[in-house]
Amino acid sequence: MENKINIKQQIYEEQANVLKALGQPTRLQILDLLKEGEHCVCEIFPAINQEQANVSKHLSILKQAGILESHKEGLRIIYRIKNPEVLDLIEGVSRMLKNQFQEQRRIFSKL
Repeated sequence: MENKINIKQQIYEEQANVLKALGQPTRLQILDLLKEGEHCVCEIFPAINQEQANVSKHLSILKQAGILESHKEGLRIIYRIKNPEVLDLIEGVSRMLKNQFQEQRRIFSKL
């Protein structure tokens, strides 16, 4: 029984790590860009209007969380989404926010 509790706790911690990695607007921008396909850091930072060092830090966090993977092509490091399920998660949050917004509009329209 104690072993099952430890495993569940580890799962909760890993889930929290993924959600923490997603909990930053710049990282969501990066994922939005990468959903189109893989990109080099040299393409990502100008596309999202951020400094290269800042983007590299965010890419590292996403990679550590298992969301992204990378490979080298010469001197370039190319990133791509490792598990497309992360896009489903982000889309689910977007749907939730849209529903909340529509509910608020409905309530305010009655005022």
